[in-house]
Amino acid sequence: MRVLVTREELVARVESLGHDAVLCELIRVEPLGDQPVDARAYDWLVVTSRNGAHELARRGVTANRVAAIGPGTADALASHGLHVDLVAATHTQEGLRDELPGGSLLLAAAEGARRDVLEADFLPLYRTVELRPDVPDADVALLMSGSAARALSATGARLPVVAIGPQTAAEARATGLEVIAVATTHDLEGLVEALRSSSWSSRS
Repeated sequence: MRVLVTREELVARVESLGHDAVLCELIRVEPLGDQPVDARAYDWLVVTSRNGAHELARRGVTANRVAAIGPGTADALASHGLHVDLVAATHTQEGLRDELPGGSLLLAAAEGARRDVLEADFLPLYRTVELRPDVPDADVALLMSGSAARALSATGARLPVVAIGPQTAAEARATGLEVIAVATTHDLEGLVEALRSSSWSSRS
């Protein structure tokens, strides 16, 4: 089976299942600043994506406590030597809201990130640009964000997809894509496991 992936680190994971991984970038991240981020005026700095983690590390960040939306984001922060104090068990903003003990929040995220869940000040770190590549032939696509779902749909490709989480799945369905599986844990390992567990994984 040919599996379209949007990130290089998924290639080896997909190939370990015996599938052919086809890399196709659907989005590009554009930083929105270079100045260091000082979040010490807040009790918590909230980080909701791996891209956000990498941007904070690139710019330099100072914070009292850091909360990550899930293990993928936490791992990205830790890879840059940034300490994470809380990782949401449910890898959504709702999960973070329910687990944060209170206090003032600074949400550092993508320009178009959801702002209807957490009561937080907002710092846009980057914007996501949707690309329009020529999509290679594939049997299924692994999607890691709503913007990737919109970009895939806009190409006219109608691949069935495996989504990294419920928000990505909802965005994919809204654009007319068929969602065949949703990851239970919203990280790279969960995404690959959802592919492996789906009936599509046995197709040749």
